[in-house]
Formats: sequence, structure tokens, C-alpha cells
Amino acid sequence: MVNRFFYTWLILGLMFSAGSVAFAQSSSDEKAAEVRELLVERDQEIKRVVGDRSTFTDEQRERLKNVVNGGIDFEAMARTALGPFWADLSTDERDEFVNVFSSIVRNQSLSNLDVYRSEVSFEKITVSGDTARAVTTTVYRGVPTTVEYVLGLKNGSWRVNDIILDDVSTAEGYARSFQTVVRRRGFESLMESLRKKLATMES
Repeated sequence: MVNRFFYTWLILGLMFSAGSVAFAQSSSDEKAAEVRELLVERDQEIKRVVGDRSTFTDEQRERLKNVVNGGIDFEAMARTALGPFWADLSTDERDEFVNVFSSIVRNQSLSNLDVYRSEVSFEKITVSGDTARAVTTTVYRGVPTTVEYVLGLKNGSWRVNDIILDDVSTAEGYARSFQTVVRRRGFESLMESLRKKLATMES
């Protein structure tokens, strides 16, 4: 399930880091400029952490996980992934799902460090209210890929709600995969599968 969108999550790492920037009230054009500045700064930060090294200490790997994944609103992604089933969960079940889901993504994000050295160009950034859309082109191993990010302004900071890779929504893809499992076998079956996957990754 999760591997299906692995490349999308890797591309995400090219743009966002653990830092969040709070914005004052401003026009759409000003917000777009602020979003672009944030994306450029984070891309540069990730490239600084990755550098040209081929091996990393545990501390460097943990820092890279934070840099790569810090801009994702995992709770928003989790709500979208579970759709109508989210409302049926207890607070503890929601918390565990978000924690396991985000941990899997964080671990997977270091599987191919070369992708973070890819060339990135920013084609268009638009803002409407508290939603921003950033269209970028990433060239990895000579192949250009269009990646669009959907961001929401949450508590004064821009956070990623969805990534659209070649017109395919990551959030919708997770929703189809996860909701199919819950519908057929129940939420606990989904969690058991995700827990096993995480345990394998961390062993």
C-alpha cells in the first residue's frame, strides 16, 4: 500500500522541511512569494544536509527525516486517507494511525538519498484564501516530472495536504487503498498491516 506512493513522498522531501513559517495577513501575490521563498529555502536546506556524502550517522539520518517530512500535515493526510471511517475512530485510534502512518513515511523517505540532489524548478504558485498550489518540475536521472503541492494555512503556517504527481493525487490514492482494506476487513486489519510494516522497517 504505502510503497505505491513512495516516489511521491521522496519528491516531497525536495521541498519541505521541519521548519514552519508563520505569515501575517497579506495579498495573494505576497503569500505566493512567501510560499516560494519557503520552498526554495527548504530545498537548499535538504541539499546541505544530504551533501555529496554516501554514508550518514544516526544523528544525520534523524535530522534528514525531520527536514524531509516536517512540512507534511500528517493528520490532514490521515483524515483524507480514511475518509468516512475517520469519524468512527476513537481519539486513541486516530492518534495511533497518524503516528504509525507518519513513521512509515519518515522511514521510507531515506530509502533513496540521490533523489534529494535532483534539480527542481518552480513553475507556478497560486494562493486562494488559506489554500496554496505550487507547481514544480523535478528532473531525476534525466526524467522531468511535474509535481503539484496543495498546501493549507494551519495555525499561521503552510502545511502540505496533498501532492499531485503527473495528475495523480497522493491523498486520493491512499484513500482508495486504505479505505478498501477497512471496508473489507475492518480498521484493525489495516492497523495490523501497517504495524507489521513499521516493525519490519525498524528491525
